[in-house]
Amino acid sequence: MSVMETLNTRRTYRRFTQKPVPQDVVDDMVEALRLSSCGANRQAVKLVVVQGPEMVAKVHPLVKWAAYLPPEQGAPKADEQPVMYLAVVQDSSIPGDLNTDTGIALANITLAAWAKGVGSCIMGAINKPALSELLGIAAPDKLAFMVALGCPTHAARVVPMTEKTGIKYYLDENGDYCVPKRSVEELARSV
Repeated sequence: MSVMETLNTRRTYRRFTQKPVPQDVVDDMVEALRLSSCGANRQAVKLVVVQGPEMVAKVHPLVKWAAYLPPEQGAPKADEQPVMYLAVVQDSSIPGDLNTDTGIALANITLAAWAKGVGSCIMGAINKPALSELLGIAAPDKLAFMVALGCPTHAARVVPMTEKTGIKYYLDENGDYCVPKRSVEELARSV
């Protein structure tokens, strides 16, 4: 898959098979974090890998799904839940633009997973205090995001943004995600 094909198909996935994420994919995601560009090479972003079924089950109720969709459409059912989570952590003792560094790291991690067919959902609507306690994340580290992972059971595709769709993603008649995107002409201009 070319880089552009990967970028076009690496969408957010919210329903997963229940087979474990292979260890080589986990290794690739950690390596993708390690190789991430970051301000002044400070490397302030870390991961907590949550793979054990018992810990994964404890994380499930502490994250929120698909704000644009009704819960019965956006939240995975019991047999569709992620099989793994990554806690994306920022070391606040390291100076710099942690948010930019975290964004770059998230892109690298999710692209590395998708290159091997593992889908992801980057989650910011999370119970940070409860998750931090559960996962043993303490100052100076702070939880920034959770990433849900697994092999998707649905498709997701980019569709043109129209006046009717606006920015909100939606499910089509097959239950697949449609993600409206602005046109190239709206996003870039030459001078």
